[in-house]
Amino acid sequence: MAIALTLAGCQGMIPKKAPPPVAPPPPPTQARPGGLPEDEMRNRVALLAPLTGPNAAVGQSIANAANMAILDTGGARVRITTYDTGPSAAAAAARALADGNRLFLGPLLAEDVRAVSDTARKAGVPVIAFSNDASVAGDGTYLMGFAPAQSIERVVKYARSKGATRFAGLMPTGLYGRNASSALIKSAEAAGGSVVSMESYDRSPKALAKAISALGGTQGYDAVLIADSGRIAVQAAPLLKKNGWPNARILGTELWNAESSLANTPALRGAWYASVSDGMYRQLANKYRARFGKGPYRLASLGYDAVLLTVRIAKDWKPGDRFPVKKLSDPDGFAGVDGAFRFNDDGIAERALEVHQIEPGGSVVSPAPKGFAD
Repeated sequence: MAIALTLAGCQGMIPKKAPPPVAPPPPPTQARPGGLPEDEMRNRVALLAPLTGPNAAVGQSIANAANMAILDTGGARVRITTYDTGPSAAAAAARALADGNRLFLGPLLAEDVRAVSDTARKAGVPVIAFSNDASVAGDGTYLMGFAPAQSIERVVKYARSKGATRFAGLMPTGLYGRNASSALIKSAEAAGGSVVSMESYDRSPKALAKAISALGGTQGYDAVLIADSGRIAVQAAPLLKKNGWPNARILGTELWNAESSLANTPALRGAWYASVSDGMYRQLANKYRARFGKGPYRLASLGYDAVLLTVRIAKDWKPGDRFPVKKLSDPDGFAGVDGAFRFNDDGIAERALEVHQIEPGGSVVSPAPKGFAD
């Protein structure tokens, strides 16, 4: 109960003292060919995650964390059943609907969300997916994934508050890079700055070096966003210090939050990036490690928080009825392992983010707000 009791202090997510369960809640189980038994006391919720295939380790980590959330909260009114999207997300969704599930948690991948959303919508079943691809949100599909645009907006706004006005960007080719480019331009302009240079690369060392060489221009920049993983940032930072504008502040995205070794690169020390808070996640990770013998993937918190959200709403959800989807629009939001969040009109989770500075031991230079001002 350690995680659940810690979270009890957060706004509205679970009561300060969880009521005793009516009956021992069954942990999430993979759907069996014989179907689910009749259960008139619990709401049926499907967890759609890849348990086989290239993303199986991440999917299993999410499913394990969802299991922990049910056990930590009692979950007397919710029955979670896990369906493997590895072979086919559409087939998993069809099976989940046939079993009488009234809410989908997941899937993880954007293409899988597309495969299940239309079928779920026609059945009146909302989807709370773990993707961060904004293009799949809306019309009954909600996204809990960490949106890169929000991370970029937060770190750019902080950099602007510290005097940066001219921004540059290093963007990988592909969808993530295009979305990051758009987010950087919008965020810089909204904060009263401007983007003076932007270059893209195809993740080869030669292309990365060429992009950095072309980035500087004649007027220079105060801060440069590396919109890529920590692995690419480790390669790019020394080149930026050598061939770019050495005094410019390096910025990163939420992708850096999964990289604990960035401080080992001297050129990255002092860099800023925005992400969800890790305080409660570390508690979850320690408990997960004690139970399963290894640490979780960072995205496991999405499974835990999705179940917390479901358990909270299930207090007003009569078994057999449709999920009360309007309750997802609570403007005060919800609280979980990853801090405060709420769903906007577009179905995307708006999150309270903090700004980290890379240095030995790490530090938070701008804490995440506890809730939402409007």
